[in-house]
Amino acid sequence: MWKSWLQEQWRPKRKAPSLEQLKHHYTVLSRSVQVTESNRPLIVETFRSIAEILIWGDQNDNSVFDFFLEKNMQSFFLRILSQRCGKFVCVQLLQTLNIMYENIKNETSLYYLLSNNHINSIIVHKFDFSDEEILAYYVSFLKTLSFKLNMHTIHFFYNEVSCDVLISDWLFMLYVALEGLSPLY
Repeated sequence: MWKSWLQEQWRPKRKAPSLEQLKHHYTVLSRSVQVTESNRPLIVETFRSIAEILIWGDQNDNSVFDFFLEKNMQSFFLRILSQRCGKFVCVQLLQTLNIMYENIKNETSLYYLLSNNHINSIIVHKFDFSDEEILAYYVSFLKTLSFKLNMHTIHFFYNEVSCDVLISDWLFMLYVALEGLSPLY
């Protein structure tokens, strides 16, 4: 009994998610123009923490989400993804996005996340699908997004050029690539 109490007292306390933490992460991502070996762990931890803060903010403090949108923080995800950032960063980014989209409950927040077209850029990004872990997280991400589709969100995924839904196209192309089939069109 005393041992567990002592361990609890000496364990470092994690800070509760807050707008101040999100501002700190914004500064980290703003300064991390290029992913390097030395900043890779910091970027991964920043992505992980951003998901936690946004979910907390969605349920407790609208100013957190407002800051995320005002600073267009999803654009950092795309900027980092466009670099050869490595499997570690790719996997964490897909996990972060999956967690964010799965747990954001406020419909207005979800609409804002979907509305700037960053999500479509992430969907069509050329991930290394020869890596099974990246593939698994990508498929999980698409599945999470598909659960968010309804009559109010479908237009965020609509491709006006081909007159179809972007997610269904990518799921089909992913299936074709994985099965080694040739497309019928």
